[in-house]
Amino acid sequence: MQLSVIILNYNVRYFLEQCVLSVQNALETIDGEIIVIDNNSQDDSCTMMKQRFPNVKLIQNNENIGFSKGNNIGVAQARGEYICILNPDTVVAEDTFTKVLTFAQKQSDLGILGCKLIDGSGNFLSESKRGIPTPFVAFTKVTGLYKLFPKSRTFGKYYAQHLDENQTGKVEILVGAFMFMKRNLYQEVGGFDEDCFMYSDDIDLSYRILKEGKCNYYFHETTVIHYKGESTIKDGIYMKRFQEAMQFFYKKHYKASLLFSLFMKAGIIFFSVVKMFQGQPKIKSEPKFFAFYSSNNELTNKLALIFQKKVAFHDLKTEKKVISYSVKGEAGTEIMLDNEFISFKECIRFMELSKNKGFTFRILPKNAKFLIGSDNSRERGVVVKIE
Repeated sequence: MQLSVIILNYNVRYFLEQCVLSVQNALETIDGEIIVIDNNSQDDSCTMMKQRFPNVKLIQNNENIGFSKGNNIGVAQARGEYICILNPDTVVAEDTFTKVLTFAQKQSDLGILGCKLIDGSGNFLSESKRGIPTPFVAFTKVTGLYKLFPKSRTFGKYYAQHLDENQTGKVEILVGAFMFMKRNLYQEVGGFDEDCFMYSDDIDLSYRILKEGKCNYYFHETTVIHYKGESTIKDGIYMKRFQEAMQFFYKKHYKASLLFSLFMKAGIIFFSVVKMFQGQPKIKSEPKFFAFYSSNNELTNKLALIFQKKVAFHDLKTEKKVISYSVKGEAGTEIMLDNEFISFKECIRFMELSKNKGFTFRILPKNAKFLIGSDNSRERGVVVKIE
């Protein structure tokens, strides 16, 4: 078997459904498998999986055992030569794994392979590629020097800014939302460190892979949506765990002076507070207009009733070519893309080319009864049920 896709889920039932659907499509021409591990979700994630994806291997834990242990359990049952650790709040393109596999097989020194990640509004996520958070690199992040000198190899290491987002190359640290690697290498290094509940596990694994003499790569030729923040509410518990995670990494890999320890403690608190406040709900303005791209005009009237506003219908039988270009319309328009007639790859391309134009985006997954999306990477996404 070529590939095992490992998806750890916790209370994100609708995002999980869309994710698994996109992965199924992407594995159609690949000898692969999907393994979903559920950390005792209190929604109906497991019921949904059994009903909609009965052929997908589902592992149900009776408690939330964290990111590291959950993924290690999934990998232990994987059969693929390669594995992909994938967040449930992601959407892959139909050719994502084909492209990634082709690239990976050409690398003799392959460690972990990551890809280009965007949020639900089409904007690039800078954590797609990062550097080792050494004391100095952490300093450039805390002080904002990386923003003042974005192309500097000295000050731009935190987000590996020596590489453009549309440039493939070697990086040091990759994000746990999408980590592709050989299964035997994952097992040789012991997988994720189970002493870390979450948040720095991807940094730790990336770093240990580098110490094995392997190279980690950022691959820009496929784009994956990462709605981000779906599995965690930015509350006091989040802040505490984030602090613990950063402390875990530094205690494990660095010996530092008292001054450095005090500096890092201040930095950790700073990061934690910023992240917590970034995740606070903000007052959202309602969309002024709604546009539905589909070939099913019957749904248009139903959507108009749900949103209590007129919905403009774009028939893809005559307007299919519009998906190859950025949408033209007024700011404040909510764009709804019907996956029955638009591939996930086209949805992703649509979002990338139409970013920063004042649009919001929702996807209607194939054979689903909900619209799903996110307006930014700092808060939970939106699910609108269509009954």
